[in-house]
Amino acid sequence: MHAYISLCLATGIRTEEARALRWEHVDFGDPVANPPAPASAAVWRSVRSHGDTKTEKSRRTLALPEMAVNALWVHRKRQADERVAADMTWSDHDLVFSTRTGAPLDAANVRREFRAVCRAAKIGEHWTPRELRHSFVSLMSSSGVPVEEIARLAGHSNTRTTEVVYRRELRPVLTTGAEAMDRLFPSSSAPVRGTRSSTRNLVTKRH
Repeated sequence: MHAYISLCLATGIRTEEARALRWEHVDFGDPVANPPAPASAAVWRSVRSHGDTKTEKSRRTLALPEMAVNALWVHRKRQADERVAADMTWSDHDLVFSTRTGAPLDAANVRREFRAVCRAAKIGEHWTPRELRHSFVSLMSSSGVPVEEIARLAGHSNTRTTEVVYRRELRPVLTTGAEAMDRLFPSSSAPVRGTRSSTRNLVTKRH
């Protein structure tokens, strides 16, 4: 589950895309090449009907951060051992994430294992795998990545989807206007507003 969590958190891919990801679509890159070839994952499939992604723009190739590359490399070695142990019972689907016999994971498998991880981490069991995608958007937003680029990374058909579905995660980006205006028109005096408690006291006195 470590590789699954690392990949989804580091790239923001949907759980339905992660479950359908094949090794043939994972490129570990070549850092010593000239120029260096970055590691990447071609997100071209999902577990939806006919293997289609949610939208046309959901088909995308994403560079993989080092944390995802390392996790996938270890995971591949572990999966190779499971394949040997399974012997004739192994189902070869070339899936990156599968059961111990190579069979596709269903949503219940992923939710159960994810909750076990959350329970072990003592953060509660109310979290779901899709929280990883929300966390990715939030991290990108707080790092100053423009919403247009976040939409492309998330595979959204347009920025409106990103802004509506992830409006809470995008709040840090929406403060840019106010911050820019404060820099352009710096205040030379102390703030005229008080604290919430002082405001309530003022209202009470007036009544």
